[in-house]
Amino acid sequence: MSETATATDLGSRLLDNARRLGAQPALIHHETTTSFAELGRDVELLAHGFIRAGFKKNDRVAVLIPPSHDFFAVSFALFRAGVTPVLIDPGIGFSNMGRCLAEAAPDAFVGSAKAHIARAAGGWAPTARLKVVAGGPSLGLPTLETMRELGRGRTVGLPAVPADGRAAILFTSGSTGAPKGAVYEHSMFSAQVDQLRELFDIKEGELSLATFPLFGLFDAALGQTVVIPDMDFTRPGLVDPMAIIVPIQKYRIHQLFGSPALLDRVGRFGAKHGIALPTLKRVMSAGAPVPAKTLALFSKMLNQNVPIYTPYGATEALPVALTSSFEILEETAAKTLRGEGICVGRPVKGIEAAVIRIEDGPIKVWSEDLRVPHGKIGEIVVKGPVVTGEYFRRIEDMAKAKIGDGKAFWHRMGDLGYYDELGRLWFCGRKAHRVKTETGEHYTICVEGVFNAHPRIKRTALVGVGLNPVLCVELEPGTAPSEDLKNEILNLPGRPAFTRDIKDVLFHPSFPVDTRHNAKINREALAIWAGRQLS
Repeated sequence: MSETATATDLGSRLLDNARRLGAQPALIHHETTTSFAELGRDVELLAHGFIRAGFKKNDRVAVLIPPSHDFFAVSFALFRAGVTPVLIDPGIGFSNMGRCLAEAAPDAFVGSAKAHIARAAGGWAPTARLKVVAGGPSLGLPTLETMRELGRGRTVGLPAVPADGRAAILFTSGSTGAPKGAVYEHSMFSAQVDQLRELFDIKEGELSLATFPLFGLFDAALGQTVVIPDMDFTRPGLVDPMAIIVPIQKYRIHQLFGSPALLDRVGRFGAKHGIALPTLKRVMSAGAPVPAKTLALFSKMLNQNVPIYTPYGATEALPVALTSSFEILEETAAKTLRGEGICVGRPVKGIEAAVIRIEDGPIKVWSEDLRVPHGKIGEIVVKGPVVTGEYFRRIEDMAKAKIGDGKAFWHRMGDLGYYDELGRLWFCGRKAHRVKTETGEHYTICVEGVFNAHPRIKRTALVGVGLNPVLCVELEPGTAPSEDLKNEILNLPGRPAFTRDIKDVLFHPSFPVDTRHNAKINREALAIWAGRQLS
């Protein structure tokens, strides 16, 4: 029996791929190709080296390495050694990085020379008893080559990794609060890999352009060749479109995962220059709702039968539900323009999703009485094999986000939505972002979908200033704000009655967004800005 059938961790899956796929390319980065056999040998060397250097089972290891051969080799080696990588987006900023590292209290720190300089400057990770430099000057510390040399002197095999062992701590983007460390077990990653293969019919030997590093790890575990583009991974919304288009065309890429902001930027460029990407078989986008206009623009570069999938989920639970550009553009986008929210599709196999009544406080125990009827807006909660059950050292957040049912935890997504008559989930906005007025509540995505229909609007964001609902508007490039345009927006034909109490429109030059996907709007910051504009 192959290790794929029995592997409990992503590192073992990668090593099984190395044995079976051998000379097939695993990574292509900066014109350098690494085969699965080569990557596998490096993973084994590093796994043994880390153990011989003193890394222990369940040690927490902060990993701050840019997407590269070293990032992939280190990540898979830590998985295989039963050590827990702590992954934090570098784009969250210096102070947030320090807070996340203080919370994670890592036992070791493996990072680039630049990351170690920042660690020293910020006083980060004082708990790290082991420090390893990946690339660049050694700074007087052990390097990855040191770990490889230790690995060459191995005397025993690698330990078995239990399926319920802690695999990683992945920090959320912090777009609606402080970043939190979601604890993944090895069985969860394995379930995600199996689910991705089945959902998208992924085949070994395909080429995937990885614009989000963690998804690139899944690609390699699935036996795909990962092509790493030359881009700033912390700013996908500002990517040079040719940094995406050129490798897709050069290597004849089959799969692309990109944030909505990346797809929007590349799609606009492609439409302007008449670019085609005929080798792509599938495109995936997640991290925030993907506007229908973005799907329509990017689809122009694809063959007619190629979907853009928009999986719904979160760091704590992914994927939860799935739909595609076909269903959105042919049907559900029209309902979004009428204020019905955004359809995120049907729950995927293995996921149980429910909509419960809206409660701002903790819910200790699950009850079937929490469910609301189909068609009624409530909070989306989920459970299943890809749903995490713990935040690392966040007891208060655990109480707010998890509901025990005696067997497992339901995770509260913090999203509002409803089921339609066809069993599809619709997203209406974040629970924390609903805007309370004198007459009731507004749900952001429902309201914004109405106004986003205006051809000169790029996107909108509804915020509350006291009990006053305020519509912030980011215009299409080249469009200037004016009183006439404001009046057009407020007098859109067919505007639903529930939006009639929105009287204030404020033009903003460029919405603040999250650091991970550059797509989630920072409504808290916008609300502060709007309050100042109206004062």
